[in-house]
Amino acid sequence: MTDKPFLSDVQELRRRARQHIETGAVTDSYRGDRETVIKLLNEALATEIVCVLRYKRHYFMAQGIHADPIAAEFLQHANEEQGHADQLAGRIVQLGGSPNFSPEGLLSRSHSEYVEGQTLLEMIKEDLVAERIAIDSYTEMIRYIGDDDITTRRILESILAVEEEHADDLSSFLADMEKDWRERNRTAG
Repeated sequence: MTDKPFLSDVQELRRRARQHIETGAVTDSYRGDRETVIKLLNEALATEIVCVLRYKRHYFMAQGIHADPIAAEFLQHANEEQGHADQLAGRIVQLGGSPNFSPEGLLSRSHSEYVEGQTLLEMIKEDLVAERIAIDSYTEMIRYIGDDDITTRRILESILAVEEEHADDLSSFLADMEKDWRERNRTAG
């Protein structure tokens, strides 16, 4: 073991806390590249906003024999994606940035696309594709940030876990619908 103390001297912590107080939560111990992290968070914010809009459209447009439980899931996902957007915007502000809610360029900032889908099956597939994009995007961001920004990493990890749940939900709906379609075609033929 080394003789290195686990924490800084209390007096030193107090002295450092009084320096640059205008930077709020960002202290000298912050090791991330704030500009890059804010840029990534704004891209994630745009992605979440696009997902909210797509899920809301799918909620209102869902029709058919399987529509009710799937529409309810679309609405739940839309609400959770809005919560993610709020978390991201809050963290951007904590890091001294400005969350970009501008509709101009929203799709170019977003990692996912806005594909409407005409049928319930197409809507599920497009939402599943978007969730898979989000999963890969958040995974890459988490790896990039590593231990340089623990708070942002934890926020992204919690969002990633929900995105994985969304993908699992949609995958189950997709499997159920495809199974039902095969059974109906087998009995009709």
